[in-house]
Amino acid sequence: MKKVTILGSTGSIGTQALSVIDDNPGLFQIEALTCGRNTELFRRQIERYKPRLACCERREDAAELAWEFPGVSFVSGAEGLEEAAVSDCDILLNALMGMRGLVPTYRAIIAGHDIALANKETLVAGGAVIMNAVEENGVAMLPVDSEHSAIFQCLEGNRDKKIRRILLTASGGPFRDWPAEKLADVTPEMALQHPNWSMGRKITIDSATMMNKGLEMIEAMWLFGVGTDDIQVLIHPQSVVHSGVEFADRSVLTQMGVPDMKIPISVALGYPDRLETKGEALDFFGAASELTFRRPNPRVFRCLDLAVRAARAGGSCPVVLNAANEVLVQAFLDRRIRFTDIADGIERMLDRHERVEEPELEEILEIDGETRRETESSIC
Repeated sequence: MKKVTILGSTGSIGTQALSVIDDNPGLFQIEALTCGRNTELFRRQIERYKPRLACCERREDAAELAWEFPGVSFVSGAEGLEEAAVSDCDILLNALMGMRGLVPTYRAIIAGHDIALANKETLVAGGAVIMNAVEENGVAMLPVDSEHSAIFQCLEGNRDKKIRRILLTASGGPFRDWPAEKLADVTPEMALQHPNWSMGRKITIDSATMMNKGLEMIEAMWLFGVGTDDIQVLIHPQSVVHSGVEFADRSVLTQMGVPDMKIPISVALGYPDRLETKGEALDFFGAASELTFRRPNPRVFRCLDLAVRAARAGGSCPVVLNAANEVLVQAFLDRRIRFTDIADGIERMLDRHERVEEPELEEILEIDGETRRETESSIC
């Protein structure tokens, strides 16, 4: 039986992971769960899965739940997350949003845990530090993003084969057919209407700007040891082909399926086995009957080019890219800036930044915090 810790169990990925576990009784045991402020759902999860350890964002929530569940150890805050990350388990699923996922991932790797990674920021901001730790500690880094899971699956059995390029697919979000001139009028409600996927608010906005694909490109560089020139982004509106690999002989392997995050979650949790998942099967006479691909419009998706710029510069530049984007996306959701101001603000932060060649973990956290403060202060 595999012991599992889930960081962010009340979020979209966390709840779907628990559903996958429910579909495979007897294979998993929950070691630790963590939540933000959704204590009502967390209470039900604790009652059902009986973790040994549980972490809440707020100390008062942990104290209240501790009265209800005396057999569970409760912790809170950033220190609690780190305690959960190093607790005894076989695999840790990091389903946290944002930079708060970086340090717990690092601590879990040092503790010798395999990682199922659904937190882009861990590798975008801390790629070198994290992957060096993975190699030194001999743990597995198993991607949960649907695109990286697809690439991972295509490379299984082909690790020693020369590849020509990675094909990173993107839905293109709600504005894939829009002219650039209309984007200034986009409202949060419009940007949150993703045509294919059901996701959290922040990642849905990232999909609308295609920053999510830029972050995924950087993540893929670290996961698969490739450069920016080895990755081609394809807009694929049907979201059936989740990504692929072109090999030296020009043959292409892709992974296909319905747009359902339970599939990549199950691949990571069950690895090297395949788990049962309940859900819709791919209909080759429906959604998969016509598959189309096209290049992203650089005038519409400026954030993608900014991510390429940061990736090529390397060092601390991806830290700045990610931090500025998080602040500006929230400002857009709060209606303090326009949709087009997201790319403008990221570009300003990259222009101002004095690049650090090989930042260590503490430097990454300092640069992240400084960038967030500067970005916030730049918002009029």
